[in-house]
Amino acid sequence: MPHVVVFGWHMSRASNAQRAMRLNHARELLQRFDHLPDAVAQIRKDSGLSRRQAYRYLQQAAHLKQPLLVGDTKIAFTVKLSQALVRRLRAFANRTDLSLSEIVSQALLAVLPQRKRRG
Repeated sequence: MPHVVVFGWHMSRASNAQRAMRLNHARELLQRFDHLPDAVAQIRKDSGLSRRQAYRYLQQAAHLKQPLLVGDTKIAFTVKLSQALVRRLRAFANRTDLSLSEIVSQALLAVLPQRKRRG
């Protein structure tokens, strides 16, 4: 997760999933509260955001027509591949404008069996 240095403090930026969850929560608060300061106070209490961050999330959420989809959190996973395969992978990524992660994820999803739901 990227870090930002503010006045000597290291602050983590929100992941895409965390940002989507916060925006969805802000959207719900805007629907629930009639007064913006009440929504600001609630999102600060729920998420530990600064006043400025709370207002930004609420301003962005005001433009959402529907809730955002929250994706699965991504983590780094190291694998070793042959040089030839990595060259092919990078060439494919350049041709398709997909990231290496997107290509590998799609390939693995195509190969791995889908998990079955019970019930």
